[in-house]
Amino acid sequence: MRVDLFDFELPQESIALRPADPRDSARLLVVPMDGAFMDRSIRDLPEFLRPGDTLVVNDTRVIHARLSGFRARGETRAHMEATLIERVAADRWRALVRPAKKLAIGETARFGADGVLEARALEKGENGEILLGFSFEGAALDEAVEAAGVMPLPPYIAGKRAADARDEVDYQTLFAARAGAVAAPTAGLHFTPRLVEALQAKAVALHRVTLHVGAGTFLPMKVDDTAAHKMHSEWGALDAATAQALNETRARGGRIVAVGTTALRLLESAAREDGRLEAFSGETAIFITPGYRFRAVDALLTNFHLPRSTLFMLVCAFAGLERMTAAYGHAIGSGYRFYSYGDACLLLRQ
Repeated sequence: MRVDLFDFELPQESIALRPADPRDSARLLVVPMDGAFMDRSIRDLPEFLRPGDTLVVNDTRVIHARLSGFRARGETRAHMEATLIERVAADRWRALVRPAKKLAIGETARFGADGVLEARALEKGENGEILLGFSFEGAALDEAVEAAGVMPLPPYIAGKRAADARDEVDYQTLFAARAGAVAAPTAGLHFTPRLVEALQAKAVALHRVTLHVGAGTFLPMKVDDTAAHKMHSEWGALDAATAQALNETRARGGRIVAVGTTALRLLESAAREDGRLEAFSGETAIFITPGYRFRAVDALLTNFHLPRSTLFMLVCAFAGLERMTAAYGHAIGSGYRFYSYGDACLLLRQ
């Protein structure tokens, strides 16, 4: 499909730089398959769910993936920045490096206040992407990155303000447990203990999956046709007990409600053709565009996404291009806040 079909104009003032406070006070646009859009609040979410439904959240935890440091040549030091985007081995990450042209293959950069985290450029890709080989590996590398780095806010926020102490809390979900993401699963940012209690009171179950979100998921496409786009792979897991519980939800007539596109992508990666879920652990590069037949998910809670992004394509596949174009037009006109720290929409297929 043509990528320009998924383009739209968004005023800069619509981009949220901070989340709603409290989190569950964010706005919620309810988008049924038929009928009028409904302007509500995240606190109203239980009203649109039924006893026996199951919410599926992503329990990934965002790491300190943005690194600042220097490249040394003799006595000369030059500032470098790297944002980790995809782990490919115990000691290797693909990263967006600035300035990428200044770091030669085989050359070393050092990160952190003391420069103790060392990385060598192993190969170069497009658009500033470099494969970095680190001097640590495994858990030791994880610890060094947490010590040296900062929270990797999306570029549409980082370009307007620096990350600060508030983001350490604001950019993690209530469910964050398994470290590995370089971007937050943003639909989960709206949840509070109060909202979870309200869902439990409605007899709505909650289960966790993991998808370590990569930065590539959120980036606008730079090709003209979706067929030419290559997705970054991401690691995810669905355990056997959770798969069984979700299958039982469906068997009883309940709906599976994905909290975020990341949870949806993991579930669809783990689903058989007949919709039955099986245990899953590994990489997925699933790319969902209109025409995709959804097998595992009945409803989707998600934030408002970038134009020309794979995530906007996914929601158009879920609810229809015309329907989502109209929903986004309504959201812009009604002052909804967009992107990671913004408001949400609930897409109901049944």
